[in-house]
Amino acid sequence: MRRILALALAGLALIGGTHAANAQVYGQFGGAEILPVNGHLFGGYLHASEHTVGLLAQLRLSFYPNVDFGFQGGLTRVDFAGSDVTTVRIGGDLKILVAKAGQSFPLDLALGGAIGVETGDDISVLSVGPTAVASRTLPMGGNGALVPYGGIALLFNQSDLNQEEDSGVAVPLRLGTEFRFSPEFRVLAEFQFQLNDDFHDDFGLATGVNLPF
Repeated sequence: MRRILALALAGLALIGGTHAANAQVYGQFGGAEILPVNGHLFGGYLHASEHTVGLLAQLRLSFYPNVDFGFQGGLTRVDFAGSDVTTVRIGGDLKILVAKAGQSFPLDLALGGAIGVETGDDISVLSVGPTAVASRTLPMGGNGALVPYGGIALLFNQSDLNQEEDSGVAVPLRLGTEFRFSPEFRVLAEFQFQLNDDFHDDFGLATGVNLPF
């Protein structure tokens, strides 16, 4: 456990100290379960809210037991200050499994951290902070499963909008379900609530696929 915590702190220090963003900032996109060592996952997602619509891709990797990390990137069309603006989203996250569902505990639980940058004409938003996600895998049929999950983050935001700088703390909450039709093909649907966020819409939806390989 000490080695895992040391790795987590090192990873978070690396994330927080780089200017190019390395994801859970823009969505949870899955439960607390960690990829196996040397495992990979590709994800593609469509997200939308009242003033935004966009596409996002994710690549997740694991090189250490009970620890994985992901990179995200995509484009979003934003209705900002009365005009449509295209922004680029880049992000990364580290996730560590701290509890596994069993007789003594009902859920998988993972903690970690995330950083993300969204930038476009007169728009620049940097977000960084700790994350947590809980889920439960419910077997269905032969190789299928249903995985309801909930994730929350505490993100410290630094924004520059129309040359006006501001900072604050946002609390994004994500509730979703991953439908695992097979070990290699998963579909998800996610509700996204942006609490205390001055830039993003209060409510959004995301859907997409996760493809382990």
